[in-house]
Amino acid sequence: MKTVAPEASVKEHRLSLAETIDALVADGLVSAATAEQFKQERRYFRGDTHPLIAIAEQKWKANLPNGGAGILDLDTLTQWLARWAGLDYFHIDPLKVDFSAVTDLLSSAYATRFRVLPVEVKANEVIIATAEPFERAWEDELRPILRKKISRVISNPLDIARYQVEFYNLAKSVKRALGTGDAGAPSSLSNFEQLVELGKGNRTLDANDQHIVHIVDWLWQYAFEQRASDIHIEPRRDLGIVRFRIDGVLHQVYQIPMQVLNAMTSRIKILGRMDVVEKRRPQDGRIKTRTPEGQEVELRLSTLPTAFGEKLVMRIFDPGVLVRATRDLGFSEEDSERWRQMTAQTNGIILVTGPTGSGKTTTLYTTLKTLATPDVNVCTIEDPIEMVEPAFNQVQVQLAVEMGFAEGIRALMRQDPDIIMVGEIRDVATADMAIQAALTGHLVLSSLHTNDAPSAITRLLDLGVPAYLLNSTILCVMAQRLVRTLCPHCKKSSPLDADDEKLWKDLVSPWKAAKPTQLYRPVGCLECRMTGYLGRVGIYEILTLSHEVKQLIGEAADLAKIREQATREGMKPLRISGAMKVAAGLTTIEEVIKVAPPSARKGG
Repeated sequence: MKTVAPEASVKEHRLSLAETIDALVADGLVSAATAEQFKQERRYFRGDTHPLIAIAEQKWKANLPNGGAGILDLDTLTQWLARWAGLDYFHIDPLKVDFSAVTDLLSSAYATRFRVLPVEVKANEVIIATAEPFERAWEDELRPILRKKISRVISNPLDIARYQVEFYNLAKSVKRALGTGDAGAPSSLSNFEQLVELGKGNRTLDANDQHIVHIVDWLWQYAFEQRASDIHIEPRRDLGIVRFRIDGVLHQVYQIPMQVLNAMTSRIKILGRMDVVEKRRPQDGRIKTRTPEGQEVELRLSTLPTAFGEKLVMRIFDPGVLVRATRDLGFSEEDSERWRQMTAQTNGIILVTGPTGSGKTTTLYTTLKTLATPDVNVCTIEDPIEMVEPAFNQVQVQLAVEMGFAEGIRALMRQDPDIIMVGEIRDVATADMAIQAALTGHLVLSSLHTNDAPSAITRLLDLGVPAYLLNSTILCVMAQRLVRTLCPHCKKSSPLDADDEKLWKDLVSPWKAAKPTQLYRPVGCLECRMTGYLGRVGIYEILTLSHEVKQLIGEAADLAKIREQATREGMKPLRISGAMKVAAGLTTIEEVIKVAPPSARKGG
C-alpha cells in the first residue's frame, strides 16, 4: 500500500531528508535498516542540497513501481515524489519550452529564490515546475500578478537549477543584444524614433557583441548535447526560427527576434571565413570547434538567400563516425563480407547511391578510413569537402578556376593514386573520367543519386556512358537509407495483430521473408526524449555485377530483369534489409516503409 501525502493539507515547509527517507521506507522502496544507517551518516546534512539529490547519490537498488528492479536514480525518485505528493510529473525538455515566453513571467531572482521554473504558458494557465511540493507561498503571490491559473508540477531538481540558468541567461542575452533591459524596458535607445526603428527590425546589431557570441556558443553546445546532425537558422517575416534535425526529424527549438538572428548569422559567417557583406548569393564555409567535453567537431556551413533574409544551415560532423566498423553502420554479416571483398579490389568503380541525408558520406569515409593504410595513396575530389581527414589527400572543387570533378580526377591521376574518391558523379564528363581512372588501374569510389542500386545502371546509361564501359569497370553498386532505431531503454514487444500482418506483407511483397512472431514498438522515455527512437542505422542493397548481370546491361537495359537476376544472386532489396532490422527488434515497419519507397521494389 503506497502512502500519499495530500499536499494541499500539509503544512507549508521545505522537503527534509528525514521526511523523504521515511516516505520511501513506507512505500517499500528503501529498507528500514538502510534508512536508519543513512540518517545516522547524514545527521549534519546540508539544508541547501535537495534531499532527492543526496539520496540519488547512494545508487540504492529497489523494486520500482513498474514491477521491475532498478536503481533509485534522480529521475526515478522525482517521479516517485510526484506520485507521493499527488502532483503531476513533468520532464523538462528544452526543445519544447519557449524560453522567451516563460522567462517573461518571473524574474530570475524570484525563480532562483523559490527554486521554481515556468515551463509552459497557455492562454489561461501557467505550468510551473518545482521540486518542493509543500512550498506554496510563491503561488499565492504570483496568482494575482499573472492573473492566470497556476498549475504546479514536479520536476527533477537538477534540471530546474540548470535550466533556470540557461533559459534566463539566454533570454538576457537576447534582450541586451536588442538594447532592452532584463525587464524588457528600452535602456539604450535615446529617443522614440530609435524605438520605432528597432520595432521595424531595421537596427543592425554587432555580430561580435558579447551577447550574440554567448547566444551562438550556447546554440552549438545545446545542439551537440541534443545529438543534432543539422542546425537550421531560418528568417521569417517577423521572427527567426532555429530548428535542429535529430535522428532525421526536424524539431523547432526557438523563435528569435530577426535582428538577433541576423547578427547570429553574421557571427557564424565571420567564424566560417565567409563574406559577411555578400547576402545575394549562396556561400559555403566550415568551422572547427569543440563540444563541452572537449571533443573536436566540424561544422559545414551553407547560406541561401530567401525572401526574408539569409537562411543558414550548419551540418555537424562528428569525427567519431569514421572509426566505426561496417557492422556498426548496420551492415549484416553477409553484406559486410560482400562489401569487404569489393573494396579489396585494386581497380574498378564502386558506387554508393541514395538521396541526400541517407548516410552516403559516412559510408564512403568509413570505408576509405579502413583502406587508407600507410602504403596506399588515397585522394578525394569533393564539393564541398565534408570532413577533413589527415589520412586522405582531399581536393576541393573550384568552379571559379574551372576545377570541377572531371578536371579534379584528371589532375589526381597524375598524383600516383591508388584509391580515388569522387564526391558525386553528376555528368557524363565526370563519369568518363572515373571510368578512365578505373581502366588505368585505380579503385574509384563515388556516389550517385538514384532510388535503388539497379537504377544506378540506367542512370549512367542515360548520362551517355556506353554499356561496355560499365561492364568493364563497375564492381558493385550499393543503395542505402537510414532508419530510426528503437530506444533500447523503453521499446516494448507485442504479438503481431491483423494490421501488423498487413503492413508486413506490404513491406516484403513481392519477395518472401519469414514473418516474426513479435514486433517491438516505440514507447518513449527520458533517454529518447519521449520519442521512442534513439539514433539511426543503415539498411543496404548491394548489387554486384556478375557475368549474368552484365549480360543484361545494354543500351535498352531492362531494370526489372537486372533486379530479378541480382536478387537470385543474393542481393537483398532495401525493404528486405529493413524487414530484417524489424525482425531483430531494431526498428519498426513504419520507419522502413517511410524511407524505402515502393519504387525501390517494383521494377523501377
